[in-house]
Amino acid sequence: MTTPRKPAVAVIGTGGTIASIGGDGLELVRYIDRKQMLPVDDLLARTPELAQVANVTPIAYDVLQSHAIGPGDWLALTSRIHALVARRPELDGIVITHGTATLEETAYFLNLALEVEVPVVLVGAQRPATAVSGDGPLNLVNAVRTAGAPHARGMGVMIVMNDEIQAAREGTKTSTLRLQTFRTPDFGALGHVDADRVAFYRAPLRRHAPDTEFDVSGLDALPRVDVVHAYAGADGAAVRACVDAGARGIVAAGFAPGLVTPAQLEALNEAARAGVAVAHCSRVGSGRVPELGASHALGSLTTDNLTPQKARILLMLGLACTRDRGELQRMFDTY
Repeated sequence: MTTPRKPAVAVIGTGGTIASIGGDGLELVRYIDRKQMLPVDDLLARTPELAQVANVTPIAYDVLQSHAIGPGDWLALTSRIHALVARRPELDGIVITHGTATLEETAYFLNLALEVEVPVVLVGAQRPATAVSGDGPLNLVNAVRTAGAPHARGMGVMIVMNDEIQAAREGTKTSTLRLQTFRTPDFGALGHVDADRVAFYRAPLRRHAPDTEFDVSGLDALPRVDVVHAYAGADGAAVRACVDAGARGIVAAGFAPGLVTPAQLEALNEAARAGVAVAHCSRVGSGRVPELGASHALGSLTTDNLTPQKARILLMLGLACTRDRGELQRMFDTY
């Protein structure tokens, strides 16, 4: 009887809670102040069970808290993954360990920018590596299993935590401390990672990696896009400050279904007349934003059901390609 071949999975370590060291097993929050994190090979060594599910190779990137990760890292990770797959065509999957604060943003950027067929999974933890009953080890094992699963191909970039598989476009952090933090409010998980198998139940229909038009290989920076939140009584100061800071795009995270205050709308119209791309979004985290005519800024974009932080990413990539309003709207309707 032939022994099944274990998948080959590379694990890129970027730090985060999953790699963090606390003072003792009950230091579940203030470990952040220590800024002590394991390099990826040490992190993998703490979970010897990985060897049972895959042939795992650690790939060092940097050891960062995720609130320090931004567009420069997204571009660097995209380049690193493209080079890794070109160098190692036998890879079945790639896992990126990441802090949960910006994990969904990195995942969505990669979902729009990667041009590789190899499944890519992002994984994090809500408790540090030293915690009593830490969630990191099983999350990591399940992420590796998912990345190496044959059915993971074609699913785009994924997020795996708490035994669930979320699509990068829709998965979002919903709780500061609970283990079940990553959810997909509108549509639910893609599948589950159970003890006996990785089970998928739906596939994302919106266009995603590797079928993408966003070639970032020649970029060393992305256009500035800022997010401005609506709140009762908000004036236009934040919008005007973003324009003065050089924003080429502004995402208005409005009241459902995408409204802002009259003062904000006036400032957004000023921005639009000055050539800034304005995209209307909702701050509530669920549901589409329809086109609302005069209640939206002049020539503005609607962002479907993307969260503000993800609408920002798509607008950044869109503005790197074009300033045409019709083309930008097509991108929001497509991705």
